[in-house]
Amino acid sequence: MPELLLCLDWHLDGPPDLEREVFGPGFRFEVFRWSERDRVPAELLAAARGLLCNYAVRVDAALLARMPRLRVVTRCGVGFDNIDIEAAGRAGVAVLNVPDYGTMDIADHAIGLALAFLRGISFYTSALHEDPVGNWTFAAAPTVRRLATLTFGVVGLGRIGTATALRARALGMRVLFYDPYRPTGTELALGIERRERLEDLLAEADVVSIHTPLTPETRGMIGAAALAAIKPGAILINTARGPIVDLDAVLAALRSGRLAGAGLDVLPEEPPSPDHPLIRAWREPGSPLRHRLILTPHAAWYTPSGVIDVRRKSAVATRAFLETGRSRDLVNEPFLDRAAAAARLASGGPA
Repeated sequence: MPELLLCLDWHLDGPPDLEREVFGPGFRFEVFRWSERDRVPAELLAAARGLLCNYAVRVDAALLARMPRLRVVTRCGVGFDNIDIEAAGRAGVAVLNVPDYGTMDIADHAIGLALAFLRGISFYTSALHEDPVGNWTFAAAPTVRRLATLTFGVVGLGRIGTATALRARALGMRVLFYDPYRPTGTELALGIERRERLEDLLAEADVVSIHTPLTPETRGMIGAAALAAIKPGAILINTARGPIVDLDAVLAALRSGRLAGAGLDVLPEEPPSPDHPLIRAWREPGSPLRHRLILTPHAAWYTPSGVIDVRRKSAVATRAFLETGRSRDLVNEPFLDRAAAAARLASGGPA
């Protein structure tokens, strides 16, 4: 009998044919939508050896306790803030992610959001939609700038942050980064500049692009204090995680003019409540924020090719770990109880 794999928050149309092809006859892959979570049979949870998850499921100690034979959780994406990696490690469950998925797409999106402001693209098309004759003027866009005169700041120089920095540099911008976890010399290898304090980067950058994971350290990092320190007239871009940025502080900074614009692909609550003060102010008829806030629906990762990539890579990583017990994409190794993992390995053959 094949080993059982589950997904509890399947969010795509159609069956998981691609994943089943990768897993092959040695594995049985069953999927449930998040709305069906209360109807997942307890015996399936108890028998599963692998769990693939997207963003809706919260993998915590309570769920792990219901899955005594589980060996690996694979986050089908880069961020894994919906998984308690310490609890998984204590239980002997490995946690993997797909760190190279979406790197180019998200970097492209971050630059695209910046260019929408810096070249006035969003402003022009919206204004012309309202009045194609009366608004036929190049001088009205308030955020247009020559790229070669600007400083682009990257907060978090991981894979996506690096790809974004290199794109900004290729466009002729001076590039700074803040990331206390990157080794000395990173700036020399990439031809960019390091800043030792976030406040120093914020004070210099005309565009600030966020690329950190969501951790206790980064949650709310871009709040009232950070925006008070930001260069007047700067543009803020966030394609990382919504809770890193305080929307109330963004609203205040937009209203005061401290921020010229904000391009947000991710929000603390997705989709956002229409009653949130920022969303409500942005949507008001004739709102002065209309051309200074660009929202996209957590879409920076998305291309049809990207969807295929993440599905295949997630399945390949899961199968490889179950077959070898190893992965270079193990994100909870410091917490992994090897004895507990060995006990789970020995807990049974095929389900």
